[in-house]
Amino acid sequence: MSAREVAVLLSWLSCCGLAVWRYHSNSPDYRIFSTRTIIKLEYEGTSFTEWSVPETCTVLDKRLPVTELRCFSPGIHAVKPIVMGPDEEERYLFVATSHICFLWYYRVKHFFNNLTQAIIVWAYDPENADPDELLGRAEKPSINSEILSTQMATLGQKPTIYTILKRKVYLSNEKVKKGTWTIVVPMTKDDALKDIRGNQVTFQDCFVADFLILLTFPILTIPEIPGYLPISSPRGSQLIAFRDSCVFACIVLVTDRETFQTNDSFRTWTRIRVPPDILSDDERQNVTGVTLSRDGIIFHINGALYLKSFHGFIKMGRTVNLPDDGIAGISSRKWCWVKYLFKTKGRRSNLAVWTENEIYLGYILLKFARLVTATELKNILNLPVTATLTIHSVQYTGHPLDIAVFLNYCITCTVTKKIFLVIYNEDTKQWISQDFTLDAPIDSVFLPNFIYSALPGFILWNKHSIYYYYNNFTFTGILQTPAGHGNLSMLSNGSIIHEVLIDYYGNILVKMENNIIFYSKIYIGDTVKLHLWTSNATKAFIFLNTSGHTYLLYALDNGTIQIQDYPLGLESKSVAFKTKEKCPYMAFHNNIARVFYFLDKGETLTIWTQLVYPENNGLYVIMESYGPKILEVRRNISFEAAFGYCTKTVVLTFYQKINYERTDDYFGMQDNNTGLVMIQVRPSEYSKACSVPQKVFQVAVGCDDKKFIAVKGFSKKGCHHHNFSYVIEKSYLRHPLSKNLKVRYNWEEYGCPLRLEFREKFHPLVQLFDANGYVKDMEANFIVWEIHGRADYSFNNTMAQSGCLQTAQTWKSMIELNKHLPLEEVWGPEFL
Repeated sequence: MSAREVAVLLSWLSCCGLAVWRYHSNSPDYRIFSTRTIIKLEYEGTSFTEWSVPETCTVLDKRLPVTELRCFSPGIHAVKPIVMGPDEEERYLFVATSHICFLWYYRVKHFFNNLTQAIIVWAYDPENADPDELLGRAEKPSINSEILSTQMATLGQKPTIYTILKRKVYLSNEKVKKGTWTIVVPMTKDDALKDIRGNQVTFQDCFVADFLILLTFPILTIPEIPGYLPISSPRGSQLIAFRDSCVFACIVLVTDRETFQTNDSFRTWTRIRVPPDILSDDERQNVTGVTLSRDGIIFHINGALYLKSFHGFIKMGRTVNLPDDGIAGISSRKWCWVKYLFKTKGRRSNLAVWTENEIYLGYILLKFARLVTATELKNILNLPVTATLTIHSVQYTGHPLDIAVFLNYCITCTVTKKIFLVIYNEDTKQWISQDFTLDAPIDSVFLPNFIYSALPGFILWNKHSIYYYYNNFTFTGILQTPAGHGNLSMLSNGSIIHEVLIDYYGNILVKMENNIIFYSKIYIGDTVKLHLWTSNATKAFIFLNTSGHTYLLYALDNGTIQIQDYPLGLESKSVAFKTKEKCPYMAFHNNIARVFYFLDKGETLTIWTQLVYPENNGLYVIMESYGPKILEVRRNISFEAAFGYCTKTVVLTFYQKINYERTDDYFGMQDNNTGLVMIQVRPSEYSKACSVPQKVFQVAVGCDDKKFIAVKGFSKKGCHHHNFSYVIEKSYLRHPLSKNLKVRYNWEEYGCPLRLEFREKFHPLVQLFDANGYVKDMEANFIVWEIHGRADYSFNNTMAQSGCLQTAQTWKSMIELNKHLPLEEVWGPEFL
């Protein structure tokens, strides 16, 4: 934020509520927090006296509530404000010593004529940057940044774009111009994660940090139309928000005054307003849920759904195959899987809508279909006819094809009920009852959120407590604080849970309505209260930006919003240091570079992981899989101990052990051994004091639909496409005609003809390609036939010359055996 924005925000935050203090740095997301960093201290309240800092640090003016701190010695530094009255909490700031001083700045130009994006990149120093660079609004480098980038270019610096999912590399083809490099990349939706990396070049002993960005097709926000009216949640209610699962920067926020949409993490935004003649004033101010889809923004109001799009504002009901009213909720996918394997020729939903008795699935272009009713589920689960079964909620799991349905079940239905869980797979169309039962008061409501993992796992919360169910529901309980409280409201001055955020690193943030934040990790059963960061009088929401870092959004009473980076890593380290919690391992390395692998027949996939930990800790590596049992795994474990540390290396090789020869049902066996397997590799022990280095990935067993074969030498470029045809003598045809057959050559399908000498023997070399290009030469047997019915060709060798021990299959024998089939189907692997 600029100095003026900080002053406005501080003025608002400090107007009432609890006194709080915080710190900031110029480095976005606190990426650089070192001895070189200027740390800005801020205190909100009326009882401030001065700052207490270590002797190794200096403060610009310790008697000012807003001042600057410099720590010239690396380490852990205790900082707190001295106030009149009760002591303020002390923070332990982890100040690093680092040779990383500079960051990459980028901006993007979109070219729709050729579907490319030009990424303009330059290096900048956060401690000497222009305000627009710090706010992410700069269109060109500042003078300091231009000089820095130009100087580094003379030393050999040149940024490169590396994509995370497809492992592609894009270079700048031009020299640095006015302190900037330009790198052109294609627009894409399935390779959006990109890393800006530079050469190992130093300037004044300082490097440029790599910078992870998320760049996809440009997504537009719906413009505000003059004369339209605000749409909001009930007056005095908490913020409601929805974040796109694949593009974190695309968010819809509903406040009790307005609705906002952004495509850049609220650096800019538009107000979403609706026509004055569709909703009453009470309806416009009663939004209870919101979802962002490809078709627009969907609002949940009084049991009905409304769609705001570029084309208008409509009520979603019978026109899109949904109920007109009685809708209890709507959900969408929480985790981004851009690739997955669908065995059937179905489609994957992106929305789930439910009433008490029905579930509907939504697809692109506003296509909805009813999935199941409560009565049908009662029959599927073999429940008593006299029982009452209603739908509690529907959520998408961490699996790309699974949908979880929570069910209310009771007999008398007066005091208590049971909540059951079934999971539906959109590919197999199967319902699987899960080992989960929760006894709850009859009128209780729980909100679930599935974690990013291979095995099903989720957290469930009501107003006061967080329930966890990990490892396929084998590790369960209620999150406990160090004092043994499972009721978080007791440690939050009676406030209730407002928001629960889970990220890809396994961090769990629980924000109460008064902005007290609790912190936990997946696979552990306790939580801690973080330092207070925001006044209880401010309405706030926690989001993830495009780099995966957290930031806070504040909705102000003047109808505007402000954002502020939140240093989750530094705050959690401070609390861990105070509670003396330590990370049980030193490092967790692996070679898992993708989140999606294809494993074809005859292929293997080998990965390795290495865990380094102090002696006597007894840690090990866990490998978990979820899905059809179609993979074999071979483990190789090695162990080394030296200088008080243990290194455990695990090599895992995944493969199939299937013999397709002489089977009576080739395609049936192939179908039974094809599918999607989720795999997770992680350490055996977790702690809030260290990051969760788990790796979750898919192995699609089967054939990649992006693969294709081609005969070497046939190129579709390098020759002139002209009107070319040839004639086949009628006597050479398998089924003779009354006249010769004239065939027109298809250039688009076959490419340039291959030139051969008349007496040269032709042996086709079949090559395999995928979406990234050439893969390998194929060594498998193949069958050749002439598609127009020519029968006068011959082969180079006889069966005896080729070493056949018995009579081999031939076209003549296979045609005779399968007279009822067309020529292209009479001979294939199923007949071997």
